[in-house]
Amino acid sequence: MDEIRVMIADNHTVVRKGIRALLATEPGIRVVGEARDSEDALHKVLALKPDVILMDLVMPKLDGVQATPEDLGEAPRG
Repeated sequence: MDEIRVMIADNHTVVRKGIRALLATEPGIRVVGEARDSEDALHKVLALKPDVILMDLVMPKLDGVQATPEDLGEAPRG
């Protein structure tokens, strides 16, 4: 089975680290990156090409709801 590549986007470091630690216990899941805000996530999604983005809906700059269509629209399909 292929592993699921996950990126975590949340402006709270403790939340990102907690989710990363939880996912580390799951076989077949690999956290490929973290983003501190939606703008950071938009840049990293293109470079990291995650299968799943766990994004906080309420973040500074651009909130997760606004950023999600941009992530999906710009991420290469494979």
